Amino acid sequence: MKISRRKALWVGLGGIASATLANPAFAATVEELTAAFTAGAVPASGGITLTAPEIAENGNTVPIAVDAPGAVAIMLLAAGNPEPAVVTFTFGPAAGTQMAATRIRLAKTQDVVALAKMADGSIVQASAMVKVTIGGCGG
Repeated sequence: MKISRRKALWVGLGGIASATLANPAFAATVEELTAAFTAGAVPASGGITLTAPEIAENGNTVPIAVDAPGAVAIMLLAAGNPEPAVVTFTFGPAAGTQMAATRIRLAKTQDVVALAKMADGSIVQASAMVKVTIGGCGG
């Protein structure tokens, strides 16, 4: 069987496309993401402030702010989203503050969880329930 260069390119591109497309089987769970971030440590409460609206009128742009003085990394999770890992912020030694603010997309009403890895290796956690009225990831 003879394969032309054009067919080889199409097969290669098809393989790359199928490997990079989002697949629910590859989505990590909140528990897996938490275990990877904490390296098995049990998160404590306190030392982190998560600011989120109680009701989000549009799930496409939900403002979130997290502040964890002394943190080296902060991870945001949204368990109800198709992909629960929202963002991970990493702070270097030159960071003035360990605070971040962003807008995230929420598929439905759910808990938003913030985990912070502190400089001493401890983990702190905060969560907030956000009620989404319309919009979001799933429509």
